[in-house]
This record gives sequence, structure tokens and C-alpha cells, in this order.
Amino acid sequence: MSSTAQSSSTAQRSVALVTLGCTRNEVDSEELAGRLAAEGWLLVDDADDADVAVVNTCGFVEQAKKDSIDVLIEASARKGHSKTQKVVAVGCLAERYGQQLADELPEADAVLGFDSYADMSTHLRAVLDGHKPASHVPSDRRQLLPLSPTQRQGGSAGVALPGHGIPTDPTSPEQTSSEPLSTAPVDVTIDGPVPASGPRVIRARLDGRPWAPLKIASGCDRRCAFCAIPMFRGAFVSRRPHDIIAEARWLGERGVKELFLVSENSTSYGKDLGDIGLLEKILPDLAAVPGIERVRVSYLQPAEIRPGLLDAMASVPGVVPYFDISFQHASATLLRSMRRFGGREAFLGLLDEVRARVPLAGIRSNVIVGFPGETEDDLTELEDFLVTARLDVVGVFGYSDEDGTEAETYADKLSDDVVAERVSRFTALIEELNLQRAEERIGEHVDVLIESVPNGEDDEEETSVVGRAAHQGPDVDGVTMLDPTQFPDVAVGDIVRAVVTGTEGIDLLAEPC
Repeated sequence: MSSTAQSSSTAQRSVALVTLGCTRNEVDSEELAGRLAAEGWLLVDDADDADVAVVNTCGFVEQAKKDSIDVLIEASARKGHSKTQKVVAVGCLAERYGQQLADELPEADAVLGFDSYADMSTHLRAVLDGHKPASHVPSDRRQLLPLSPTQRQGGSAGVALPGHGIPTDPTSPEQTSSEPLSTAPVDVTIDGPVPASGPRVIRARLDGRPWAPLKIASGCDRRCAFCAIPMFRGAFVSRRPHDIIAEARWLGERGVKELFLVSENSTSYGKDLGDIGLLEKILPDLAAVPGIERVRVSYLQPAEIRPGLLDAMASVPGVVPYFDISFQHASATLLRSMRRFGGREAFLGLLDEVRARVPLAGIRSNVIVGFPGETEDDLTELEDFLVTARLDVVGVFGYSDEDGTEAETYADKLSDDVVAERVSRFTALIEELNLQRAEERIGEHVDVLIESVPNGEDDEEETSVVGRAAHQGPDVDGVTMLDPTQFPDVAVGDIVRAVVTGTEGIDLLAEPC
């Protein structure tokens, strides 16, 4: 079917993308939105106003799965009470469970995996026309690509990599041209063929935030005993630098001021391109993109952090000194059982290296408590680490079995009550430590990216100017609040200089310098 015919067949049909889970899912949703917009679909914000609601689910941990199922059920219940005719499940939960999810959740009109993304328009048209596509049949996506990372780039044709912007037809001449690729972006809404002179950006913004996640890689080659992500996200694959920079320019042209680089493991970036130091090499190019004022790197594996990467993150102008390091625990013994490396002393040494370069760096992490075999000695090691580490923000997760993981087979499982008690205990400890760390920042000068203003379209009930300092990541690391009478002329997307004067929880209060 021609592009014109496809656009005509979807006239007056609308779609809403409901995104759950992490920022990587947000990128995937915006790629889906870009594909659908290019096929003539009307993108709407509210699922009640759409012909079809596409729910991009999360399948990471038990609570995230429950939340995804609840949203699917709630959206399905609105059918007949709103414009919504159909509800379609996509994303990690759909990819991970596929047919099983469809059997147990008949409320969903279709359950589609990652392989469906490139032709989502056809699938949604079929669903609206009363034809239910075959539900996704899950498989171990690690087996879809060569075992050797350096062979994956050439062997990834036809393998779905959500968020990488791979064209629907990878064999089309304009996409396989051997001509040098320009980094000038081409908007998905432009009619006509994609030029051979540059990569296409397949994405549509779904919000007006002054920051945006930008995917630099997908998948993971690590084999952490508790984690199922590699099975349904696949082996690690880097995006090529020119594609990343092209999308960064596209975002910069649309008012984005901060790029949030996301992946399952950013410290592995470039290993399949033959250059494990490639991330630090592209950071200056990303920071130099017109309109972009801040670049933030997320999800660093401590065992893979290199001095060169620390140097770049600490010294490249525009790259914020923000270190999102996945420690998970601090007991060396328990970390080995998790199939991870490091321990209390090694991690504290790494933090010393970070702070030797940037004394006021923002550092966040996550920890798991209640892992099989975890002892009181392990918990003491973790507590000692957290007290000494002075981290800005720490997320606490209680261990739960994940289907297909090595830890699911372990003995020495702790009861749900014990796991819950340890989560409660360490949540209380970390809340106190994070409050202390926030108070230590009183008197610091900070550059604040404004995200909302009173009576603005972002939040009409907001009474403060709200933004984020360089050490605060999006959504989960607290915010910096400013008195609007002291900053009367600021707008969303501005970056203002301020001094921290107080705290509200982990949030900071600041005023003009």
C-alpha cells in the first residue's frame, strides 16, 4: 500500500500512547508516535479522546507488572464510556509474556511485541477494523544477535531495536546508501522519500518538557542473577554516533535544553563499534548541538567505569557532573552471588575518584535488599557503605523472583515478611541520609533548568517556580524550588543561577545569588 493510501485509510483515526516505566520506554513511545504520525494518525494526549489506546507497559519488577496490568484493565473499562474503541498492549510486559498475557488479560484487544513496532500502523488499523493480530510469542532476544559484540552491527538487520529509529524498510535505497551520512535531521512529518544524504529521525515529541531522553544503546550483556531485562531487551547494541547526534539536533530544534542519555548500560557504549571509549568521545559533540545546554548520562555500571569517562563527564563543558551508578549492594560476598563485582571499599574508592574530579557531583544509585542468602553481616556492610558514601538519592528495592533468572533457582530465600522489613528499615535509613545530603548543599550555587512556572500551562496550581539543578536527574532526584517573586520573568526552559537556602525533604529551596 502506498504512503498516500495508508494516510487516507487512517483519516480521522486517533491514537494515544500511555507510557509506563522508565525513560527508555518514553523514547520507544515517541518513536512509535513518530511512525504513526508519518502514517497519518492523529496523536492525542488523553486515551479517552483516542480511537485506540496503546499502553507501553513495563515488565521490570513485580510491582511494575501489576501497575501495567491495572492500567490496561482501567483503559479497557473505559471502552463504551469514551471515544476509545480498542486497547493495545506493547512494551516490555507484552514482549516478555506475549501470548500468556493475552490469555490472562482478555481485556486487551492485542498484545504486540517489539517486532511489531515498525509496522504498528497496519496492526492498529487491523485492530480497529475488528481483526485481532496474533499475539506475540516470546523468545530469548539475546539469541537474535551474534554472541560477539563486534559482529552485531552487521548482523542486526531485521532485528527490532526500539528507540533506535531503524526504518520500516531497512532495504530501501535511501536507507542503505553508502554515501557519507549527514547529521542534519529530517522530521518524520516531511512528505516524500528519505534523502540518502542523512539519517531520518523517527520520533514525535509527546510533551513540552525542556528535557528529553535520548537512547544511545539497547540491551545488556551482563548476567546479573536477579535481572530478566537481557532476555526481553536482548543483547547490547550501540546506536551509531551520527544517528545519536542527528536526533540530538532534532530535539534541540524543538526546544529541548537538556539531553538525558539512556540505555540499559551506558558504560558499554561503543564496545560493539570497536571503541569502548566512544561515549567520552561523543559527549563534546552532543554538548555542542545548537540549543542544547546540558547533557546528562545515566546508568553507569561501577565495574565498567573508566578514568577517561570520569574525566570527560567532569570536564566537558555542558556535561553535568551527575553520576548514576548502579551499586545494587555493598557486600562483596552477596554481590558475587548476584553475579556482580565490587564491594564496599571498591565502591568508596570509586566515589573518591568522582569527587576528586568534581567535589559537588550529584551521585545516585539503587540497592536491593532481601536477596537470597543475605545475612545481617551483609546488611551491616551495606549500611556502613551508605552512611559513608553520602549519596544524593538512593532507590530501595526488595528482592522478588523474576521468571527465568538464575536467582529464581537459589536456595536460602527469605520470607516476604523479612524482605518487607528490610525494605522498610533501609528506606528509613536512606531517607534520613538523603535529607542530610540535601542539607549539606545549603549555600551552594546551582544552575537550575526551569520546568514549570506558576499559572503556566505545565501546572496551573503550582505556587513555586520549579526546576532541577545539575545534580538532580529528571523525575526521581528531587527538584529545586524558587520564589516566583524573586524570579518574575523566567520561562520553562530557562537556566537560572541561584543559591541554595534551605530544603523541603530532598527538594532544595533557592534564591537569586
